[in-house]
Amino acid sequence: MRRLLLLRHAKTETDAPSGRDFDRRLDDRGQIDAATMGGWLKRHPPLPDLVCVSTAIRARQTWDLAAAAMTGMVPAVAHLEELYGAGPAELLAVIRGAASEDPQHLMIIGHNPGLHELAIGLIGRGDDEGRAALDNNLPTSGLVVIEFPIEDWDDIAFRGGRLLHYVSPKLLKGAE
Repeated sequence: MRRLLLLRHAKTETDAPSGRDFDRRLDDRGQIDAATMGGWLKRHPPLPDLVCVSTAIRARQTWDLAAAAMTGMVPAVAHLEELYGAGPAELLAVIRGAASEDPQHLMIIGHNPGLHELAIGLIGRGDDEGRAALDNNLPTSGLVVIEFPIEDWDDIAFRGGRLLHYVSPKLLKGAE
């Protein structure tokens, strides 16, 4: 059994000082939301064994804040340029590439629309309410946790996963 966690970067500033999208940083809400999601992950193990993070500044900041909130967690981390702007096919290639490291629990921190499209494509069953909410959007700091009845990441397939959790800071606030 394998578990995939897809986390969209947290909310960002509108424009980077450089003018480059790649350089946009988290705004105040994004910093809070990234830490909130890290806290949620800590309370809902298992935690990832390997985290693949887009090299965009906002994705790296999201990981740093989430990881700090998961105190005591020391997964392997890979910063991958190919996650920036990746579509579902490229994201799937990254996931299959993780087979060499053989993590049981893999996290990808990246961007829409690719993460959202991948999540929709991978889910074949599971939490119906979460699926309905996810169909509309994967917001900033949105997290999708999908379980696959596979032994190797090379065997991951569209519609092969079961949605375990769909979580966002807004949904967590509504649950309080």
